[in-house]
Amino acid sequence: MSKEERLNLLTRPLLSLLCCCGINSLAVLVQETMALDSFAPAVFASCNRPRDRMKLLFFDRSGFVLVLKRLTENRFRWPRREAAVVTLTSEQSHWILDGIDIDAMVRHPVPQYQVAG
Repeated sequence: MSKEERLNLLTRPLLSLLCCCGINSLAVLVQETMALDSFAPAVFASCNRPRDRMKLLFFDRSGFVLVLKRLTENRFRWPRREAAVVTLTSEQSHWILDGIDIDAMVRHPVPQYQVAG
């Protein structure tokens, strides 16, 4: 995932549907449930209810790529949001894959300087 690419994350789990969905079904899910273009230069992610499996889908100019990550002992820390779809930065995407709760992350504010010195 490049620094410019965004991860579009479906915030609600897909029950057992996620486990049996193939590439075509997930591409349709992106278009109908997420209301996004599955051919866009972005990564689309969803998880199952136990949050131990995550599927990532993206289009790479010549076809769709589907990646499944299954955790054996832990759970993904999925963001809690009202919106059905959340767009994350590349950095936040890596945090989720590493098991970091992005809702608990607090950064220093970015200062807006006008004059140096």
